[in-house]
Amino acid sequence: MSERSALTRLTGNGNGECGEKDCPNVYRTAAGSFVVQGDVSDAFTPPAGEGLVEIPEAVLREAFRALGW
Repeated sequence: MSERSALTRLTGNGNGECGEKDCPNVYRTAAGSFVVQGDVSDAFTPPAGEGLVEIPEAVLREAFRALGW
């Protein structure tokens, strides 16, 4: 797994509901994939090696705006 400093933080830069705090966030990797940080969800049991997180819709919207989508 990458170090967080190697990721581009798309959310939580002072504009969202968490401000600059370390709460639900979306990051982009150098390879163009995404890492999502949020509360652990128990909606269902994911396959081995995977995990589920839950993030507010506002965080996704902020990430989309940051990407110009």
